[in-house]
Amino acid sequence: MEEDVPKNEGQAQNPTNPLANLDEETQGKIQEMQMLEQTFQQLLMQKNAFSMESNETELIIKEVEKSKGEISRIIGSQVVIRSTKEKILEEMKTKKELIKTRSIAIDKQEKELSEKLDSLREEIMAKIQA
Repeated sequence: MEEDVPKNEGQAQNPTNPLANLDEETQGKIQEMQMLEQTFQQLLMQKNAFSMESNETELIIKEVEKSKGEISRIIGSQVVIRSTKEKILEEMKTKKELIKTRSIAIDKQEKELSEKLDSLREEIMAKIQA
């Protein structure tokens, strides 16, 4: 008596999981790509937050430059401190430079991740279409 042997012996047959018929290497690359996409999304959220913070800092600099004399600033949600225009401008310009430096680093990470994702996509599509 002959037994019916599935054509894809050793590979899981799961009609609800389209990845089940792919080899382990390809499945691993797909999982890696999914993790990189999540990292990429988090990076974009950080980039957006830095952009908003940069815009806010720029607005503060413009408003402080227009002002005369002492300036009050809010620390946290309950403390107001008086300071000089020069001191606040110095702090805000330093903050702006720090944001710029961080943004440059995020742009570099974004480019590297994007290139890696594109490469992985090409590899995966080549495997799937083969």
